[in-house]
This record gives sequence, C-alpha cells and structure tokens, in this order.
Amino acid sequence: MRPQDRERIQVEVVSRVVEGHVQHARSAREGYLETVVNDTLFHEQKRLERDRNARVKEDIAFYDSMRRRMSHASERDLRGLLEQIARRFVAEVVGNFDERVYKLATQIIPTGLWGLLNAMSPKRLLSLDGLRRGVANHVLVQGEVDHLRALLDRGTVLVVPTHSSNLDSIIIGYATYLIGMPPLTYGAGLNLFTNPLISFFMRNLGAYKVDRKKKCALYKDVLKQYATCALEMGYNNLFFPGGTRSRSGAIERKLKKGLLGTSVAAYTNNLLARRPRPSLYVVPCTLSYLLVLEAETLIDDHLKEVGKSRYIIDDDEFSRPRQVYNFFSNLMSLDARIVVTYSKPMDIFGNLVDLEGRSLDRRGRTIDTARYVTRDGEPRHDPQRDAEYTRELSEEIGRAYLRDNVLHSTNVVGYALFSLLRRHNPDADLYRLLRTGGQASSFPMGEVHREVDRVLGALRDGNGIRSRLDTVVEGGDTQAIVADALRAFSIYHARPAATRRGDRVFHEDRNLLLYYGNRLRGYDLGRRLRGEAS
Repeated sequence: MRPQDRERIQVEVVSRVVEGHVQHARSAREGYLETVVNDTLFHEQKRLERDRNARVKEDIAFYDSMRRRMSHASERDLRGLLEQIARRFVAEVVGNFDERVYKLATQIIPTGLWGLLNAMSPKRLLSLDGLRRGVANHVLVQGEVDHLRALLDRGTVLVVPTHSSNLDSIIIGYATYLIGMPPLTYGAGLNLFTNPLISFFMRNLGAYKVDRKKKCALYKDVLKQYATCALEMGYNNLFFPGGTRSRSGAIERKLKKGLLGTSVAAYTNNLLARRPRPSLYVVPCTLSYLLVLEAETLIDDHLKEVGKSRYIIDDDEFSRPRQVYNFFSNLMSLDARIVVTYSKPMDIFGNLVDLEGRSLDRRGRTIDTARYVTRDGEPRHDPQRDAEYTRELSEEIGRAYLRDNVLHSTNVVGYALFSLLRRHNPDADLYRLLRTGGQASSFPMGEVHREVDRVLGALRDGNGIRSRLDTVVEGGDTQAIVADALRAFSIYHARPAATRRGDRVFHEDRNLLLYYGNRLRGYDLGRRLRGEAS
C-alpha cells in the first residue's frame, strides 16, 4: 500500500466494518453490538493466553481497558469500542510499498541470492548480468503471460496461486517482476515477519499482515474489507484461495471463499461509484516444485490430522535459514526449475475473458457482466447471490489448477512407488503401511519402470483433465524419469523418499512418497489404472 493510500484505506475499512455492524444491529436482537464486542474480547483473551509475541503486554492492557468500559457502556459507547478495536486491527494489517525497496529487492537481492547459493567461478561472479540470468533460469514462467499483461490496462488483476510452500509468495513476487508486471498486494502470515531481513522486504513490498491466530469474526471482517478496498483502489492482488499450504501435497480442491468473495463486492462497488475501469480479472496460477522445502513437516502434520487445530506451523524448514540455503543450493545443483504457470484469465464469475478484457460465454459470445449484479437497473449487493457466484468461480479455479499443474519426476515416481506398496499390501491400512512398509522393503527396477509407464499412460490418455508435464517427464524416457526422481529424493531431504541399491528401489520415507505422489490426485488415475489391470 503506497504511503498516500495508507490512511485513506484504514479510515474506509473501519467505517465500513462499523457501519455494517450498526446497520445489522437495527434489525437484529437487542444487545447485538454488545455480543460482537464480547465475542472479540473472548477470542482475543484466548489468543493471548497462548501467544508469546512482543505485543502481548500491550494487547492485554488494551483489552483490559475495553473490558472495564464494557461494564457501563451505552449503545453509543459500544459503537465507539467497536470502532477502536477495528482501528487497532486494521493498523496491524495495513501494508506498505516503497519503490526504492522494490528496486533493491528485484535487482540486488536476486544477484546476491544466486551468488550465495550457486558455486561459481570468480570470473562468473564478476558478471552481474550472468548472475541475474542464473536466478531467472531457475524460475520458469509460462502460460498466459501476454494475456495477463494485456489486462493490466483494462482493470484490476487478482492472481490466485496454488500454495505449497512459504517460498510461494517470494517466487510469485519475483515472477511478477520477470514478466514486467507491477508488484502485487498480498496477505502474508504474521509468522513470516519474524525474520528481520525478510520482514523488512515484505513490509515494503506490499505485503499486509494476516494473524491467523485471531479467530474473532470482527478481525475477519476487517481483513475482507481491507482486501475489498484494495481492489477498488486498483491494487493488483495476490490471494492464496487454499488458505494455507497444502499439507498433503495435493492440488487444492476445496478453496476458501472468504477473500475470493471480496472480488464480487469490489466489482459491485466499482459500478456504484462509476469508476472508469470497474472490471476485475482472476488469473489462476500453479506453482510446481521438483522438491518442496517443507515437505516433511507438512505431510507429518497432515497425517497426524492436526492441520485444522494447528493451522500455522512456525517451526518448519522455512524458519531455519540453513535449511533454506540447503534447499536452494541442492535445487540449483540439480539444474531444476520452479515452474510458475499462469492459466487463462477469467472474470470474477468464472467466464473466460479475451485480450480486450471482455467476458465470453462458452460459445465465445460477449457477456455484459454488469447484469450479473444489477437489480431494477442498479448494481446491488446480494450476499446469497454473490456467494453462489464465488462458489462457481472457485470451481473454475480448481479446474484450472488441474489443467496447468506441472508434474515433475518426483510426483510421477512417488505415485508409482506408493501404488506398488498398496498393490503388494492390499490388506494394510494407510497408517500401517506408512509405519511398517509392508511385506517388501524394495521393488525390482523393472517393476518400478513398468509402473511408471502405466502411470504415464493413464496421465496421457484422452479421458478427464490432462495436466502439463515437466520436460524430463514429457521426454517419455522411463529410465531417465526414475533416475531423475531418485537423484532429487536423495539430495535434499534428511531421509530420501526412495533410493536405488543394485537393481532394486528401496522405499525409505513413505510419508514423502505419499506427499509427492499426492500431486497426481484429482486426475482419476486410480480408476483408469484399475481398468487397465482388468
């Protein structure tokens, strides 16, 4: 958020949140505002009992003051309390943007990162252009890039990526720079601001803070209104509709609709305000990694079934600088690329759009999207109607993820090896299989090759949604695919997912095999492979 807009957006967010609750209080039961304030105080007290951040004492003093004033508060006083809390929330959330820091991050930091993480000769270290190209060579940006750029002059763009790693926002930010797109405004978890260096750049590159430990409805209202106002003000946004990183490794299918729904509200407000460029465009984006930095922690969290209660992992691999260093260093030694794929842009109702930003129906005919939110000739907010639009949009985003998901050798081989484990142990449940490995500790290389061939055949047949394949996998050389995956498995993780000894492949870390193989979920491979076997 640019400095000149920071105060404006805070005032607007507080005003909208408070007025919304005051209006609802007029038609709700008596004591509605008191309930909202009490609910906020209750949830914040619970958070503070568990929290250990630097602001705890200050927060406790603030809420104690609120609680004392509650004992004799009139309706007008309650509105004042609501306004104070909302103002405090939005002051914590609001992001910043500094053009000087942006230039530093996009020019100096990539150079330094590449020089630090890649073993290069002194001669190459003298070439800044070579260093910058080195970073760019490891982030492959593909898909509808030209279409995305064409829409920047037509309206506001909302990029909605898959979410595998805490590195995602950094990778997307750098990809945004590489394609010549203005920086994106995005929400980042409060845990990502703990590192002083990373925090400095995130604070000044448009990231706004999201404290997922705050559970009260009022805080969520503030977040939604902040995102809505930012869109209305023309800030191109980045949302992770999965909400949090995929613990299982699979592509997100059930997307959270809270922030997605702000796009319909912002569009309606743009029409009401008669803004010259009211349209918003949604661009799904798939990030695909050969290796995932936090894979071990994420799959463990998924398998322990504590993802919902824990939700925020603040002690994973991303929190350890040496681990991040090892991850990038090993990834570059493999000459592997992180693939960022932009899908076909769509409007906020899930319709595809052309290069001019016009919405199209399934027959390619132009649609007037203003009619979607118009009633009696005027744009109107309708929560029930808008929720249905957002549901349809989320389904289209999910389909785009599957179409543009790039599958690496680690995904294909992980899926194939876990399929062999299940076939050789038909009576073992998942957790027993993960714990014991079943009856055989390894499989002959020939059997592994045949299973990989079967998986590739199922991926390439004409039924259902087809994904994209990484260059190694697309090449179709089964031996090369297996060798590439086994090399990747062995080079980074503390314990390799699988390793070759002699002419056999040993499954070492079955949790990781499950994690990487789960990236193939959603393509109905199980049914097709069973059909082939019969």
